[in-house]
Amino acid sequence: MSRTQVPELICPAGSLPALKAAVDHGADAVYLGYRDDTNARNFAGLNFDHKAMVEGIRYAHSRQRKVLMAINTFAQPGRVADWQRAVDGAADLGVDAVILADVGLLDYASRRHPELRLHLSVQGSATSYEAVNFAQREFGVRRAVLPRVLTLAQVETVIRNTPVDIEVFGFGSLCVMNEGRCWLSSYATGESPNTVGACSPAKYVKWERSPGVMSTRLNGILIDRFGDDEPAGYPTLCKGRFEVNGDTYYALEEPTSLNVLEVLPQIAAIGVAAIKVEGRQRSPTYVAQVTRALRAALDELARSPGSFSVKPTWQAELAHVSEGSQVTLGAYNRPWR
Repeated sequence: MSRTQVPELICPAGSLPALKAAVDHGADAVYLGYRDDTNARNFAGLNFDHKAMVEGIRYAHSRQRKVLMAINTFAQPGRVADWQRAVDGAADLGVDAVILADVGLLDYASRRHPELRLHLSVQGSATSYEAVNFAQREFGVRRAVLPRVLTLAQVETVIRNTPVDIEVFGFGSLCVMNEGRCWLSSYATGESPNTVGACSPAKYVKWERSPGVMSTRLNGILIDRFGDDEPAGYPTLCKGRFEVNGDTYYALEEPTSLNVLEVLPQIAAIGVAAIKVEGRQRSPTYVAQVTRALRAALDELARSPGSFSVKPTWQAELAHVSEGSQVTLGAYNRPWR
């Protein structure tokens, strides 16, 4: 039976149970972060202290899976040493790679820990092979995660012109802003998601119950109203409903999830090294379902590349955990370009 090379499956681990769910359901690698603001998903109650980090790395490595450490916020003035210590800690823990966006940290890591594998975070916003090659030439970056703004043809152009492994997103929430540096959330709260580690930080969120309706606010700004028969979403500014010229609708972005199942053969054919699942803020159940479905699809693609087709069971499982129960190919399919 012929087989084809398929991308690695990289899954989110916002907690130790989520890490174990990803490993147990077929992830090739997990990505995680410290429980502090060196991590762009620094939500309360999530992420890893030292003890959980040691246990998670042991669990993954004992099952021959990789662990990638996300230190993907930008070091703040007067506190650069905190981010440098995070890099040192990752090296001491024996992670398989560190995911960085800050050029200063890339420089520090490459000089202080030359044996440490470096990945360029999506928050580095490298959308061209020139940018990727710069990171490789200056800091020895081995992999780059591309922002979710490129078509598959543009991703292929990057791959053809760089020796660096390329990772792309395959499932999860989309962002209409500059990959985690949301100007809307910054405007509303006065705090950048990349520096505080969360879009729409929880301390600014307010839920207001009144007869028949639930209103959600972010720092006093009304984001949405939900009837008793509607699930009340988290008040993320870009996914709120707003009144515009007398009409109320999702003015910026509807809640929907990226889902690349139907273009997996093209993704593999152009040489993508890894597919990343978004969602460190999501539950272990989400991680298990998405990992299981994508693992089954990638294994089927490896076995039967010429006759690959998307099974309804995979789509149903992913639809169940999609935002707004909707999915999209995002920028990968942009016929109007």
